[in-house]
Amino acid sequence: MAPLTSQPIWDLVVIGGGATGLGVALDGLSRGYKTLLLEQTDFAKGTSSRATKLVHGGVRYLAQGDISLVREALYERGLLLKNAPHLVKNQSFIIPNYEWWGGAYYTFGMKVYDLLSGKLSLGAAEHISKQETIRRLGNIRTEGLHGGVVYQDGQFDDARLAISLAQTAVEMGGTLLNHCAVRGILKDAQGQVAGVQAVDRETGKAYEINAKVVVNATGIFVDEILQLDKPGTRKLVRPSQGVHIVLDKSFLPGNDAIMIPKTDDGRVLFAVPWHERVILGTTDTPLKEYSEEPKALEEEIDFILRTAGRYLARAPRRSDALSVFAGLRPLAAPQNGSAKTREISRSHKILVSEAGLITITGGKWTTYRRMGQDAVDKAISLKKLPKAKSKTADLPIHGALLTTDEDRRNHLYVYGSDQPALLELIKQQPALGAKLDETLEFVQAEVVWAARYEMARTVEDVLARRVRVLFLDAEAAIRMAPAVAALLARELGHDHAWQQAQVADFTQVAQNYLLQTG
Repeated sequence: MAPLTSQPIWDLVVIGGGATGLGVALDGLSRGYKTLLLEQTDFAKGTSSRATKLVHGGVRYLAQGDISLVREALYERGLLLKNAPHLVKNQSFIIPNYEWWGGAYYTFGMKVYDLLSGKLSLGAAEHISKQETIRRLGNIRTEGLHGGVVYQDGQFDDARLAISLAQTAVEMGGTLLNHCAVRGILKDAQGQVAGVQAVDRETGKAYEINAKVVVNATGIFVDEILQLDKPGTRKLVRPSQGVHIVLDKSFLPGNDAIMIPKTDDGRVLFAVPWHERVILGTTDTPLKEYSEEPKALEEEIDFILRTAGRYLARAPRRSDALSVFAGLRPLAAPQNGSAKTREISRSHKILVSEAGLITITGGKWTTYRRMGQDAVDKAISLKKLPKAKSKTADLPIHGALLTTDEDRRNHLYVYGSDQPALLELIKQQPALGAKLDETLEFVQAEVVWAARYEMARTVEDVLARRVRVLFLDAEAAIRMAPAVAALLARELGHDHAWQQAQVADFTQVAQNYLLQTG
């Protein structure tokens, strides 16, 4: 952990390696600040790897009248498409209409949505006939169908983008450490935040790290860091759980996604093509307790399957689920404590404690860059950092390479400009071209690459957030675990006992992604 002691005092220490923390770190680095990011598990381990895989303005927020949030998010959507074209794409969505008035109503609404994107528009909304809707969606229920409305939005791979952001930050001179947990806040003689106490979770060694600015960007765990700063602080976050079910591509055979604008719980329901599978989601369930591995509730699973069954001719069943994953949204708690989670604004909020700890919470993946910029701006306004301009709006993300739909038929497209080097690794060691499991496309070289260049330390790091198998097919991920453990052990210098422990740990985690049918 020599990087931790490489600076006597850091300009900026960021706690949290999800979308928000990575955005803060990248923004600080773009302004020339000496920046350290600490993540207690792995980059995007929490909410940031469990999204609906959409880069969007938020159609639901438009319906709620939150125009400023939608406009901001649509602007950031355009920047993401420009700066990370290997991971973000223009995705067509169809709203199927089962009411006579639906065509005109939703066409107007989506034209307003597109209008708010200005010069960064992805394409105009249009009404299509019943026949065209059936042709494009294939598995859509035809009874009572009047037609559809097509609009454009963004789609991405969330965890892969997080890894690319981390790589970008390192290339800019930042120090980013996963599996390194913050256990305390350092204070100076005046009681002001002066750094953090951190523990390397692999070795158990503790460190004291001095910093001019500390930013708490830990998502659903912001309250835990706030307690380290000042015990008894009122809770800032009210978590809401969203659940997604992954199905075989045959449930949505075309290239279009489906958006159902109104469901029983007030949320929209999406069916989105992703890595040659289909993601159904999401729910909105308030939770009082939360953990690193949230588990889908039975009522959430039933809700998604029941709602999807109203719109798909071939309705999905529990036995069709390849993977089920739950994510927690770090919503800023309402002052009156009575608002429903779907009505709480998704706008991000920045707070500064009496001791000077900067906390940023709320927000969404799409606006990660703006959140980072605003957090660093806050530090500058407090005169904790010298003035400097953010440069992230035009900053290409690691691997940036214009990627076509044809390119995306090869699953290695997520590596962008790194793909030739990965293929060269296979050429040098042909054995690494072998599949990790005969039923899926992923190969051994990706594990080696993840360990050498993407900071993967565990089997879960690889199978959940580097090659995404856990989110695509949980049973296959469990089958792959021994092979991944062996490859990692060879790369990282671990013994057989470590391999066995890793397989056992991963198998236990993966059980949460399996949908029991008995």
